[in-house]
Order: sequence, then C-alpha cells, then structure tokens
Amino acid sequence: MIPKELTLGFSPCPNDTFMFYPLVHGLVNTEGLTYREQLEDVETLNLMALTGELDVSKVSYHALGHIRDQYALLRSGSALGRGCGPLLVAVAKIDPADLRGKTIAVPGRFTTALLLLRLFDPALENFIIMPFNEIVEAVSSGSVDAGLIIHESRFTYQESGLHKLLDLGEWWEGETGLPIPLGGIVAKRSLGAEVIGTVEHALKAGIDYARTHPDEAASYIGEHAQEMSPEVCAAHIGLYVNDFSAELGDEGVCAISCLLQRAEQAGIIPPSTVPLFI
Repeated sequence: MIPKELTLGFSPCPNDTFMFYPLVHGLVNTEGLTYREQLEDVETLNLMALTGELDVSKVSYHALGHIRDQYALLRSGSALGRGCGPLLVAVAKIDPADLRGKTIAVPGRFTTALLLLRLFDPALENFIIMPFNEIVEAVSSGSVDAGLIIHESRFTYQESGLHKLLDLGEWWEGETGLPIPLGGIVAKRSLGAEVIGTVEHALKAGIDYARTHPDEAASYIGEHAQEMSPEVCAAHIGLYVNDFSAELGDEGVCAISCLLQRAEQAGIIPPSTVPLFI
C-alpha cells in the first residue's frame, strides 16, 4: 500500500525552501498526499537517496547517475541554468592544471560540482570532502590548496580574498552549448506512476505559486538560511530558480542526458538502460 504521507528531502538553501514552501504548507492541491519534510545539505540527501531512505528528494545529478534504477526523475524542481556553475577558487591566481597533486576541498563525493571537475580534468584527484559552507574558510586559512564552491559561497568568496580559477558552468556551456544541470528532484519508482505523477503535478503547482507570490516564503527561507543576508538569499533564488525549475523542457532533458552520458563514458557512474522518467 502506498503511504498517504511521503518523506520529502530538500536542502535549507533558499532556492529549495522557496520552491517547496507552498507544497509543504498546503498552499497547492496535493490530491490527498501529505509530505514530511527533511532538510539536509545536498550531500547528505545524496547519501540518503543512495540507501533509499526518502520517498522524494532533491539530489545532485551526479548522485542520480548512481540511483537511476531505484528513483525516477521529476520534470519540476531542478536547479539547472546558465551562469550558475560551481567555482574553483584559491588564494593565488594560478592555472587549474597547477593543482594536479594539490589538495582541493569539495562539497561531497556525489555532488555534480565534483563530477564536473573530474570531467574537466581527470588528473585532478586529491580531493578533501567537507561541508560546502566550510570550504571558503579552509581555502583562505591554507588548510587546502583550492576549493570547489557552490550555493551562496559563489556570492561571498571574494570577501575572503579568494580568486576564481575556473567557472565550471562557463566551461560546460562552452563545451556543450547547454545549460548546466546541478540538481533535480527524484521519486522512488516503487511509488508507481500515478503517485509520482501526482507529486510532480503538485510540485510544479508549488513552484508556480512561489514565483507568483515571492514574498510569502520569506520567514521560512530566513529560518533555514541561518546567517545569510536577505540580499544573498534573493540573489541565490534569482540564480537557481528559473523556467527550468518549473519544467525541464527538451533543452533541460538534453543537458541532463549529456551530463550522464559523459559521466558514463568517463567511468564515473554505472551505465543504465532505465528511462529517466516514469
């Protein structure tokens, strides 16, 4: 029997709390389904999905490559776009190739950020995994030689005197001409097509609601954004919530398929013949 309450994992980052606020607060029609939210950083969500702990969850597209047989991708809720890629930063302005053999802090083994860096230069391999919000400090203190930053760190790293060595979004777009797929929403295939379709419809309705009522979630976003300023929150939402979030469309699907295909060819994720969508 399919439960009427589904576990729903997403991150405390402003783009996720902005998009999911209407869904978890009953502001859209959920057709009888309720959601028990669990907010975790993206790598924790990746690991939970790898063990099948959540019914519906935000995951990195890198992680999706490892769970395609158990989880189906939803067409709404993705973080995908242009000009929003992970950044490689360091104290000194150096060529990324000079980091071969050096330590690089990364925000998780299954993050799309790390996947992109490995695709960019397979010779970079000395990675130190740590929470994304600790990477800037680790780089500026000299604990590591460089850092791969995501989320709000993109807007604040210069305040710590760091320099951008590489924008992996620019690299990806130059290589493929496609938007960069960072994270998406997945649902357990065992829920069945009907339930997954209901979740997808409610999520899209929630994103549409959030975009037309942008101020309603302010307190919820602020509650989870910790010390992030309202200006950084707004910039974060503006960068990561876009038309691809509401509906991937053909271009979004093409970008995801391209990323997974390149990851397969590089031997980073296992091959799969299971369709992405139910």
